[in-house]
Amino acid sequence: MPPDTPLWQPDAQRIADSNMRHFMDAAEQAAGLAFDDYDSLYRWSIDDKETFWSLLWDHCGVIGKKGERVLVDGQDIEKATWFPDASLNFAENLLCRDDDGIAIHFRAEERVERTVTWQELRRQVACVADWLARQGVGPGDRVAGYVANMPEAVVAMLATASLGGIWTSTSPDFGEESVIERFGQTAPKILFAVDGYFYNGKLIDVGKRIRAVQQAIPSIRQTVVIRFAQTDADVPGVAWQSLVEKEETPPLVFTQCGFNDPLYILYSSGTTGKPKCITHKVGGVLLQHLKELRLHSDVKRDDRVFYFTTCGWMMWNWLVSALACEAALVLYDGSPFHPSGKVLWDYADDVGVTLFGTSAKYIDALKKAGIEPAASHDLSQLRTLCSTGSVLAPESFDYVFASIKRDLCLASISGGTDIVSCFVLGCPIRPVWRGECQCRGLGMAVDVFDEDGNPVRGEKGELVCTQTFPSQPAFFWGDPDGTKYHDAYFARFANCWHHGDYVELTAHDGIIIHGRSDATLNPGGVRIGTAEIYRHVEQLEEIRESLVIAQEWDNDVRIVLFVVLAQGGTLDDALAGKIRARIRETCSPRHVPAKILQVSVIPRTKSCKIVDLAVREVVHGRPVKNLHALANPEALSQFRDRPELLE
Repeated sequence: MPPDTPLWQPDAQRIADSNMRHFMDAAEQAAGLAFDDYDSLYRWSIDDKETFWSLLWDHCGVIGKKGERVLVDGQDIEKATWFPDASLNFAENLLCRDDDGIAIHFRAEERVERTVTWQELRRQVACVADWLARQGVGPGDRVAGYVANMPEAVVAMLATASLGGIWTSTSPDFGEESVIERFGQTAPKILFAVDGYFYNGKLIDVGKRIRAVQQAIPSIRQTVVIRFAQTDADVPGVAWQSLVEKEETPPLVFTQCGFNDPLYILYSSGTTGKPKCITHKVGGVLLQHLKELRLHSDVKRDDRVFYFTTCGWMMWNWLVSALACEAALVLYDGSPFHPSGKVLWDYADDVGVTLFGTSAKYIDALKKAGIEPAASHDLSQLRTLCSTGSVLAPESFDYVFASIKRDLCLASISGGTDIVSCFVLGCPIRPVWRGECQCRGLGMAVDVFDEDGNPVRGEKGELVCTQTFPSQPAFFWGDPDGTKYHDAYFARFANCWHHGDYVELTAHDGIIIHGRSDATLNPGGVRIGTAEIYRHVEQLEEIRESLVIAQEWDNDVRIVLFVVLAQGGTLDDALAGKIRARIRETCSPRHVPAKILQVSVIPRTKSCKIVDLAVREVVHGRPVKNLHALANPEALSQFRDRPELLE
């Protein structure tokens, strides 16, 4: 396909039927302007941000009182306050239906499958909320979940939010030290925990971990045990069934909260120290997620929305908000490759998934395994495929349209735990260009700055946001004077959110992400994004995955590439030469690594992100501050004291 031709272009009917087009019509009436395309709508959403966010509230039918004021101190991005007079309840907005339609589909490998109707969801939330209230949970109290991605997690979160409480969660694959490190900072009153979970056909008992967490965190008054895996674990606590199996359902009451009251506490990965406890706002999360799901992802009533995630990743919070669109959640817990690489596509076909969300790594793994869902599955209901977690390589764009579905809005999205949402997103009324995220999100004044804070186009720089937006964190828990919060986002550029991504704004007004800016390579003072190297190296059939760092060497830095080879492979001179030639031809001579070394596995966080910074510390003989944040900390031993890196 010629480089100036998009990979996908929505037809006129799809544009006309899209939620984005309907919102555009409403915006034209509100602003007295004509919007010819997404670009003009985007510019208006930035230039007249108060009208935009106020209209979004009305257009999405937010349940609550908006109040008179939309924005106070709007010129100070750090201190700005959105909707200071508003009152609403997050759970009330998600529990917006009361009928016998399916609200949740759930599958856990081949072990468990069930559905929950909207009526049953509301009934269970009412029961759990009644129990929580009797335990003394109210506005501002923390409730924690050490839970699988299952309906009970959704119910517990909604019950907490209905009371004005704060929900915080991790997945059961987190070790006890990682859980204690997180929940120990936020001091929950109540803990919801599963007895075990299933992964790759195996049952993993977590009873011992739960008891360790109970003993280490004195704030936990009561534990609710969800017998998901039906293990023999002896865990002190209250059985989940005793909460929800009641003859009479108590009334479902929604405590009204301020727009900026806390709703969620999410945690940074913690690979460079104790995890930051990022506290998010009731109204900010709701309004931002409604925008991203309804407008950017075109989610409609009765759609089936799937994201492969755990309760320890922000995409779980994003997924659950699809209930506010009157859509059904499609939850899956377990391995995406058990018993085969087709398991998620079987599920998508069975349920009729309309939005399929996953990671770029999963798409790359499918491609390397030669799996072609287009040839084996119907997927007629699928309209949108979202990818996040890492950079989606241009070749993966090709694979999606060739091997998954041709008529598909492929949305490479990016944001983070920091904002529990996105800066760049998909758009159902714009074309998809190879290797590019489609657009900057409505109301998000995203720009690209050079080292001196000047906007740049067509070249790489720092992703920033130059105006305030509602889903900025309320604060960091345990940061009373706001110093950690300020240093995390506002210390680099004055009155400007600095996100830490190394990106490029394209001629199509799309975004190309080149990796994290703190992981960029600087040989000879030239900044190189790690994604550029990963993209080309991992296209080689001999390479399963890779990790690249900059090693301090001879008063400069040199690039070191670690590779995991396909099964049975060996890194010899011929393969090393092939890798170097590929990088030289497709990138530049400056990208060519000085050293290429073989390892058996890449260290990752619990959410599967590679930890290049931790590897960099190990290579330089420096301590890694927080091994608990890693899913496989033992993998770091392969990078320590390598003799090849001493010459």
